[in-house]
Amino acid sequence: MINLNRKIFLGGIFLSLTLTSCNEILDEQPRANYTVEYFNSEQGVNQGITSLYRHLRLLYGNGYFMSNCQNGTDESTFAQSADGNFKELDMSGNGNINAATFPTSMIWGSVFPYINTANGIIERGPAFGVSEALISEARFFRAFDYFMLVQTYGGVPLDLGSGELKFNISASNTSVRNTVPEVYSKAIFPDLKKAIDNLPASPRVTGGVTKNVARLFLAKAYLTFGWWLQNPNGIPTYPEAPRTDLDGHNAQWYFQQAYDIAMSAINSPGPYALQPTFYDVNEGSKDRNSECMLYADHTQASAFYNESDPVGFGSGWAPDNFAAWMQTWNYTAIRSSSSSTTFTGVSSVQRAATQPLGRPWVRMAPPIGVFKNTFSDKTNDSRYDGTFVTTYRGNWNQGGVTNAVLYNANNLPVQPGGAILSFLDDDSQNPTYPSGAGQNGVGAGVLPGRADWVIAPNAINRIVYPGLWKIGTYRTDDPTGLGYPNAGLTRPFNIAKFSELYFIAAEAAVKGASGTMSARDLVNVIRARAGKWRWNNNGNVAKVQDNSAAMIAATPSTITVDYILAERSREYYGEFYRWYDLVRTQKWEDYAGTYQIGGVSYSDHTPQTVTRNIQKFHYLRPIPQGQLDAMEVSADVKAKYQNPGY
Repeated sequence: MINLNRKIFLGGIFLSLTLTSCNEILDEQPRANYTVEYFNSEQGVNQGITSLYRHLRLLYGNGYFMSNCQNGTDESTFAQSADGNFKELDMSGNGNINAATFPTSMIWGSVFPYINTANGIIERGPAFGVSEALISEARFFRAFDYFMLVQTYGGVPLDLGSGELKFNISASNTSVRNTVPEVYSKAIFPDLKKAIDNLPASPRVTGGVTKNVARLFLAKAYLTFGWWLQNPNGIPTYPEAPRTDLDGHNAQWYFQQAYDIAMSAINSPGPYALQPTFYDVNEGSKDRNSECMLYADHTQASAFYNESDPVGFGSGWAPDNFAAWMQTWNYTAIRSSSSSTTFTGVSSVQRAATQPLGRPWVRMAPPIGVFKNTFSDKTNDSRYDGTFVTTYRGNWNQGGVTNAVLYNANNLPVQPGGAILSFLDDDSQNPTYPSGAGQNGVGAGVLPGRADWVIAPNAINRIVYPGLWKIGTYRTDDPTGLGYPNAGLTRPFNIAKFSELYFIAAEAAVKGASGTMSARDLVNVIRARAGKWRWNNNGNVAKVQDNSAAMIAATPSTITVDYILAERSREYYGEFYRWYDLVRTQKWEDYAGTYQIGGVSYSDHTPQTVTRNIQKFHYLRPIPQGQLDAMEVSADVKAKYQNPGY
């Protein structure tokens, strides 16, 4: 039913979870792919379980999947060097999403072979004595994949050619889509409940799935299905089906279940915990901390387990982690002067494998509203400082430039490590900008008495904007040089965090669920943490400060869905959540219908208001053309298979 290769259709099984922990990663013989025949053994089943972890890399850390999840929302738009993979998803008249659009097809093209692998593990594992705990890892991933599919496309096939949720061993040229309630009730909910019953409290392998990982996704699935049942804005579903639950429950039942399950995980955290500061969650040296429950992993220690050369030139394709490149502007164009008398341009911020820098691709950019609205509190709330790069510091000495001092704005001297270009917190000051790129090469302005070039929020455009620190490059090799900035990132890419349980429970409470903690109580746990500083990232200086009381005091007495969405963006900006959050709550058009940003030239510092064309049918992505082409059915059947509007 899904176009699977007749010979090799089970997932590749390279894996990189080679981490420092008491838990070991699976040690099966790695293979690039394996066949149905190889799967007829205990070893094959166990290798299949390993492959399910590997397949996370196909999406998470992939810059094009980042476009799918963020472009067209209030978090991101296309940047100066973007192609159609980014412009089309912006919904602003630079191309249209259709069946041939690449990023929107990524989930469909990536997960079905692994769903079939999970089917095989669940079906054949017991015959080889594979424990239900191991089989439940496959149940989790099958539910995880179907949950992504149903949120993205609506109803999808449960039958891949051999029956619903059966292991398919032969290619099929037809397909029938199940309805949204069927996908939830037959696949997602039962698999996750079984996984909760049988998975261990602590991971079998580092970064492996557990009871609480399954609880997080079951709670989120219940929350999402509750919204689907309510359908407050009349968003169409497909295949057409009544907005009723097959098990007879109403939306309120699902919101209560989401709350209860999230709270059970919060109250029995096992090995998971919130980190003391937001900075601790995202700093590269603290990767794989107890707040990070599931991630697509990478390593700089081995090209084999990393599936790519950790020091070579990154491919810009899966399984590399390269998402951070997409929203990294070309800061290497910044110029300072080697002479105090005649401006002689020198690249003062050179490409380096450090968390604030990395490889520039200039494909995505944050709209101005991110800085003026979402992250309006830059004093108490540490999350702005812990998310963006707003100060670019000189590192010319690491790149072979021997000058002890360079001359920057106002012809003032700067030393290595000094601020070369800064993005201002607000528009209260009025920098003087050059008519073009200017001496600094990037159109940045000056303020009296400051040695750093500056850009105010209103002057952010599609070519110069704050980068993403939180998911940026981090390495421990070559600490005194520029490192290997062109290689794929060797950091894990986080998929599930313990903190999200608080947001799920809070949103469910807003939707009517009741329990021991209110929505405000839950949100304030995260906000109090956001008020705790141990470091000023962009000032590059220690900052031990606790603004928790101020953060809690600023929380409104009545929490709304809008407030939770704002908090989720502050907490998870740039982490592939946003489109799904706005689609779940049916707020996409409200939040992203217009945005402001400057143009594509260095001199474009005047905000332009852009209107997006977001229609109700866009809340489902199109079924990919490749799927339609593979089906040997009539044109009428293919047309009915596609989501309406495409």
